[in-house]
Amino acid sequence: MWNDLLHYFQTLEQRPLERMAMLVGGLLVFWIIEGAIPLLPLKYKKNKLRHAGVNFVFTVIHLIIHTGLAVIIVLLSDWCRDNGFGLVYWFSAGILLTIIIGVLSLDFSSWLVHLVMHKVPLLWRFHLIHHSDTNVDVTTGLRHHPGDSLLRGIFFLIFIFISGAPMYSVMIYQTLVIIATAFTHANISLPKNLDKALSFVLISPNMHKVHHHWKQPYTDSNYGAVFSIWDRLLGTFMKLDTDKIHYGLDRYYPAEKDEDVISLLKKPFQKLNG
Repeated sequence: MWNDLLHYFQTLEQRPLERMAMLVGGLLVFWIIEGAIPLLPLKYKKNKLRHAGVNFVFTVIHLIIHTGLAVIIVLLSDWCRDNGFGLVYWFSAGILLTIIIGVLSLDFSSWLVHLVMHKVPLLWRFHLIHHSDTNVDVTTGLRHHPGDSLLRGIFFLIFIFISGAPMYSVMIYQTLVIIATAFTHANISLPKNLDKALSFVLISPNMHKVHHHWKQPYTDSNYGAVFSIWDRLLGTFMKLDTDKIHYGLDRYYPAEKDEDVISLLKKPFQKLNG
């Protein structure tokens, strides 16, 4: 069974339709749940379906970019294996430790690239498109400008190179991050004690919603994707009561245009206000 599981993830990259089904399935599950137990009353410009359509445009672009990068990911991971390069080979890690090293390394890359995009003004221009959404729900998770998506891919490749993560470890992480992205952005109300307990290990929905609060320093906190350890260890963890959360940005991009796809695509190349 263990070998079958490893083989499944080792070859998952070769089955894009199956990966797409996971993504869409996750979105649909949390779409239904957030309709049943919403965290905040969202005020869509027109309706939830129109909002989802706007975010889906960015999701498709994001997936196209990462499908292209997948070829490089496979080649790089295989090169590391063939040359014994990377942490998992230097430590002669067994299968379980290889998975742990690969998953944690790639999750740290997600935390680090997120931090960098908030701290470097040029890169923030691209990332602010994600934060401009004034109605954060499950569809917000992959609302990334193409420039944002490309930078994430570059960091992902760097940390595959550093860790030497084999494809089964890479695909286990990518599966985790697909689920986590839908879960943390979904407008779902969990019992506060459950959400708090989850946040000691994982990025919980309420923890990530703080990151989408419209004002600093809350916007510049809780950068993690799957695990909360990076924010807790590196001083970027913050808390805020959910009833005080207000989505969007207090500057840079007008709230009334957060569903204007053309304007969102052009914004990084224009002068920022504020």
